[in-house]
Amino acid sequence: MPLKLNIKRELTSRSDRVKSTALHPSEPWMLCSLYSGGAKIWNYETQTEIKSIEVCDVPLRTAVFVARKNWIVTGGDDMNIRVFNYNTLERVNQFEAHSDYIRSIIAHPVNSILLSSSDDMLIKCWDWDKKWTNVQIFEGHTHYVMQIVFNPKDNNTFASASLDRTIKVWQLGSSTANFTLEGHDKGINCVDYGHSGDKPYLISGADDRLVKVWDYQNKTCIHTLEGHAFNVSAVRFHPELPVVLTGSEDGTVRLWHSGTYRLEQTLNYGLERVWYLACLPGSNHVAVGYDEGSIVLKLGREEPAMSMDLNGKIMWARHADIQQANLKAMGDLEVRDGERLPLVVKDMGACEVFAQTLSHSPNGRFVVVCGEGEYIVYTSMALRNKAYGSGQQFVWASDSSEFAVRENSTTIKLFKNFKERKSFRPDFGCDAIYAGALLGVRSSPSWLSFYDWDSCELIRRIEIAAKSAFWNDAGDHVAVTTDDSYFVLKYNADAVAASRSNKDGVTEDGLENAFDVVVEIEENIRTGLWVGDCFIYTNAVNRLNYFVGGEIVTIAHLDRIMYLLGYIAKENRLFLGDKDLNIVSYSLLLSVLEYQTAVMRRDFGTADKVLPTVPREQRTRVAHFLEKQGFKEQALAVTLDPEHKFELSLQLNKLDVAFQLAKEADSESKWKQLAELSTLHSDFKVAKECLNNAQDFGGLLLLATSTGDAAGTLELAERAEKCGKQNVAFTAYFVLGRLEDCLRVLVDTGRVPEAAFFARTYLPSHVSRVVKLWREQLALTNKKAAGSLADPAEYENLFPGWQDALLRERENAEERANQRGAVVEKRANQNVDDKKLAECNADLVGDVAISDTKDKSDDRKTTGQSDDLDDLDLDNLDLNIDDIDDESLSDDDDYGV
Repeated sequence: MPLKLNIKRELTSRSDRVKSTALHPSEPWMLCSLYSGGAKIWNYETQTEIKSIEVCDVPLRTAVFVARKNWIVTGGDDMNIRVFNYNTLERVNQFEAHSDYIRSIIAHPVNSILLSSSDDMLIKCWDWDKKWTNVQIFEGHTHYVMQIVFNPKDNNTFASASLDRTIKVWQLGSSTANFTLEGHDKGINCVDYGHSGDKPYLISGADDRLVKVWDYQNKTCIHTLEGHAFNVSAVRFHPELPVVLTGSEDGTVRLWHSGTYRLEQTLNYGLERVWYLACLPGSNHVAVGYDEGSIVLKLGREEPAMSMDLNGKIMWARHADIQQANLKAMGDLEVRDGERLPLVVKDMGACEVFAQTLSHSPNGRFVVVCGEGEYIVYTSMALRNKAYGSGQQFVWASDSSEFAVRENSTTIKLFKNFKERKSFRPDFGCDAIYAGALLGVRSSPSWLSFYDWDSCELIRRIEIAAKSAFWNDAGDHVAVTTDDSYFVLKYNADAVAASRSNKDGVTEDGLENAFDVVVEIEENIRTGLWVGDCFIYTNAVNRLNYFVGGEIVTIAHLDRIMYLLGYIAKENRLFLGDKDLNIVSYSLLLSVLEYQTAVMRRDFGTADKVLPTVPREQRTRVAHFLEKQGFKEQALAVTLDPEHKFELSLQLNKLDVAFQLAKEADSESKWKQLAELSTLHSDFKVAKECLNNAQDFGGLLLLATSTGDAAGTLELAERAEKCGKQNVAFTAYFVLGRLEDCLRVLVDTGRVPEAAFFARTYLPSHVSRVVKLWREQLALTNKKAAGSLADPAEYENLFPGWQDALLRERENAEERANQRGAVVEKRANQNVDDKKLAECNADLVGDVAISDTKDKSDDRKTTGQSDDLDDLDLDNLDLNIDDIDDESLSDDDDYGV
């Protein structure tokens, strides 16, 4: 069967002729050297040009990354090697390396050496730690040396391709070649080493339009690939896939199976001649250089063929080899979150096909490998062949004895006990299938259909461009992912059964009541799995999250792309693997997941049983979850965070609980919050105590004046004056009509001019005394101005109606004295029953308090009023006597207004 590889073009850049390409080992960068003499770096994820260097004005034929030094090293037709820092674009070094055009440069993967080949027929070795000294010259070719490449299995050997029709293999330290391979009829343009561990192969391409595969141990040509119409300019063994790539001046890139040498695919992107191919170990990306630009391709999928069973046995495929590791073998070793697990790896044997996917059966007894258009089912213990067949995709049912195979784009086969049970053709074809309670089938252009496993009857067809579907173990929820979001759907099994029996609600798209949308979340999901009703997933920005009940919880921020393997309840750990087959784990408590699952199912009996097993440090997180679900009473009982408990008690109007928490915290903000809530509920006794504890004098003033508490207002005025809150003291005295105390506050705080105007308006008998103080104060800065102040005792003619004002003051003095006596008497009888006082206060505010509770939009919050009163500025008191005209001072006027 053909090797089916998904090929995605991730970048297309138009430019001058590209003579070489290179991929950065850790960044999503492609480097191009141009025939026009420049070098460019492209980010193939964002599809943007991020760096550009004008190197020289002649063709630049080669450029490579030296990532460990942050370098780009270039060579061209001016015979110079140049070194640039690719972060700063600063030129680090430049020197003349050859006497003719430089064709190829490679950096040693470990040592500080660089090899260069040239049209001068030489290969030279340079050591940058020795100030770029030429430490060795390799001679032997009789024509241009077109390309050199290191052996990935032995870094001390390298091969060279030359137009003298030979391939030579060299050893570092020896100036002569180990051996020479001959077989092409024309000059050889390119060469590469194979990466497979058991195949000592080289590949070469030449102007005779042929590609030859060599066994460099036996020094023989083992296969010749034919098909290109013009010179072969580039060849590569893909480091991760069983693929040979060849590029030609005929404008095509051809993909050949590295095992069978069958031509799998031919790519032609219309950019004229192909000049270079670049691959990268550990990556599926390929960079191609053309006459008119460059392209980055992604072959297949980077997700490793890896699976874990319920007992912690992990199996993966490394090329054609199957390996296994057992988590139980680690014993009681302490494991930290995110650290690579020190697993003991066991070789299980070789697989007959290149494994593109690998998965365990639900019971863990079998493992299936799928690839190259075939599937093979093995026993997981000894890797014995149990079943095989042709198929593009394989999924297990919930029952390990059943599975489905997507044979091609039109046919799906169902098996029971490894025997074919049924075959059917979905209406719109099948591009992919998904396992679960129902068999999911994705069809073009954007359909996702769910079929019953037994009858193959359509249950529901949904119009969605699905990328994958994940079912929970209970079979009542499925997460459907797309390129930019995921949906959680609830499957109504009872409703489906009822509709199927009476044929009610059946349409051409299945049963309308089969699914309900629970939620849509805008996140790009890579991999996912369910634990109970919690959906755990990794996303495109490398976060490990789980979703439950409308809440998304981040477990960890990952430093690279990771793929979920599974969850082991006994260990309370979640396991993930990366493309390099490194395994890591993160703690995720089963008790928390079980509790959240029980709450989601409204099974509070089970939730109460599970709660004692939830560690104390996780209780607050559980309480936040309960709050989001609307169970605030339960959240208040569960949470251990005082701040959270206080907020919940306010929301639930539990004033006694909130009061006790505020008392323990003794926080001003908490006292103010509680005072506001108490006021809204007409509990003025608690409100007063909270405001006292918060030292909120403004709030106390508002409360006392609103409830008509004259004695409390006087007490507040005296207390505020002692504490330096003169604004509040002045206002309280003024409300009580204690004008002498108001005047005293003004004088004591140095506001003598304001005191003079206040006395002129309300207490004219005190004007002379205050004017004297004002003169003394003003004389310190301006004696002339001080002398211009008039005293009514000296210049009564300047104060019209003065005697009338004095008379009115004497008449009002008795009334004010009676008011003060009433207040004092009330303060002396403060042992009134608390209950009666509360009722009295409630009667005083009456309908106002009720109106405030109903219409919060018109409510003036106590805390806001407190701040305004505390910040009251006596400079702005409107007491200017000069604004009063003569007519306003008639006998009938009240000077107090």
